[in-house]
Amino acid sequence: MLPHLYTLAIPTFRRYLTQLDQLIALAQQHADAHPGLDVLDARIAPDMLPWATQIEIACNFVARTCLPLAGRAVPPHPQCARSFAGLRQHVALASALLDQLDPQDFLADRIIRDQAGQAWVELPAADFLLQYALPNFIFHFSTAYLILRSQGVALGKAQFDGLHVYPPAAAH
Repeated sequence: MLPHLYTLAIPTFRRYLTQLDQLIALAQQHADAHPGLDVLDARIAPDMLPWATQIEIACNFVARTCLPLAGRAVPPHPQCARSFAGLRQHVALASALLDQLDPQDFLADRIIRDQAGQAWVELPAADFLLQYALPNFIFHFSTAYLILRSQGVALGKAQFDGLHVYPPAAAH
């Protein structure tokens, strides 16, 4: 039997929002140490969204995922300043949303509908969470992480998942 949707979603989002906040702090430190480096608008490829937008989309996926799973409407996404402080505020708002959710509201028998680019997805709740929402959150989180790596920010698996531990200066 599949674990309860709340148990699958909320701890995962909590962990990676914490990691995302730490990535933003490290990005700011790196940008402060390298004047002229524009981390906020950095991209992996010209046709990909910039770093700040990857952070915003990852944060927005928290509401886009959890609110429909809890049977609630998704409000307009918060408009935070396009700055390191604004991005940290966006993470804080996404984290605060998790505190407002009741496990009893997460029902597996819901069909969830969401816009995926130019397409619409309509999936049973568990499939929505596991096949669409969490992978998309992790995609944008990972892309933000990789953009920072490409900008010379010293990151490793420890900064990605908060579980790995390596000696200083060891890139893994």
